[in-house]
Amino acid sequence: MDFGLSEEQKLIVETTRAFVENELYPHEREVERTGVLRRELIEELKAKAIEAGLYAANMPADVGGAGLDTVTWLLYEKELGRANYALHWTCVARPSNILLAGTPEQREKYLFPCIRGEKWDCLAMTEPGAGSDLRGMKATAVQDGDDWVLNGTKHFISHADLADFAIVFMASGEEETSRGNRKKITAFFVDKGTKGFAVRDGYRNVSHRGYTNAILEFDDCRLPASQVLGEVHKGFDVANSWLGATRLQVGATCLGRAERALGHAIEYAAQRQQFGQQIGKFQGVSFKLADMATELKAADLMVFEAGWKYDQGTVTDQDMAMAKLKATEMLAFVADEAIQIHGGMGLMDDLPLERIWRDARVERIWEGTSEIQRHIISRALLRAVGG
Repeated sequence: MDFGLSEEQKLIVETTRAFVENELYPHEREVERTGVLRRELIEELKAKAIEAGLYAANMPADVGGAGLDTVTWLLYEKELGRANYALHWTCVARPSNILLAGTPEQREKYLFPCIRGEKWDCLAMTEPGAGSDLRGMKATAVQDGDDWVLNGTKHFISHADLADFAIVFMASGEEETSRGNRKKITAFFVDKGTKGFAVRDGYRNVSHRGYTNAILEFDDCRLPASQVLGEVHKGFDVANSWLGATRLQVGATCLGRAERALGHAIEYAAQRQQFGQQIGKFQGVSFKLADMATELKAADLMVFEAGWKYDQGTVTDQDMAMAKLKATEMLAFVADEAIQIHGGMGLMDDLPLERIWRDARVERIWEGTSEIQRHIISRALLRAVGG
């Protein structure tokens, strides 16, 4: 395996990092202190991202994206991950690749406008009683003639207030299995403004200020069959086919934030003087730096190995679960140690460390909790020996 970057990859890394540092960093304090990402700022930065060729770069070239291979895409995500999440996710949007599963008509209506920056999407799976156990969802879709009628509630739906439409997963029936009845799931496109569909304010979140969540309510929301994404009752197949790499995306953005935190810690340890010398010369600090760098390197290798295997067609759920687990838990460790090295100053909002520390917490929960990742990993280990 060649661990070096191609000239194209180096250029993408340099371009993305320059954009993050010059265009996103200057607005972090405003978003962090107000908790609001202004629509005018979104439009301004979105236009700059489109001009720089960074907008919707996760999409294939044949639909107007950058056509990046997985490793290059993860390098791009890593650089974006250095900035406040709301800024890089909203203003340098990466539309959900599940949109690629749509029909030609659905691509025209939903995919291409998102790639052009004319619309935003949001993905709705989670419910108050169904988080990790998606088969436990209670929101339903019932067929009525040629239409479907949706009822129920989704919550923790990221940036649904901004989105023009939602991709919603609903229980659409049941089937008998050896373990009892299991719910069938169907995915739907639901446009903002559809009768019976309401978006309510979500919860105040300690992580990712400015990046909102919402509650979606469906009350006899009627949709034509043309709004089904993929096949009826095959919603999980759609999700599993198109959303697997999102765990690697989470891992990559964690790498970027961890690098930023470690950089601050190294600089502070080299400059801060106590007891007549730089604190980096004390073993209590220097060993922290060594452990932080080692953990970061290990996570980096795991994420990019999984990305490389994804491109080779050999990646497994275990590979992606390991990468996500390691990167998210590494970020929590590095952020905490960076604050410890800074002492009291680490908790002040003059530095990005307290934000990185807060933001790190949600990474071990969304896109599959650390416990779910461990379940995936251990199940694969046991199955390999017939367990």
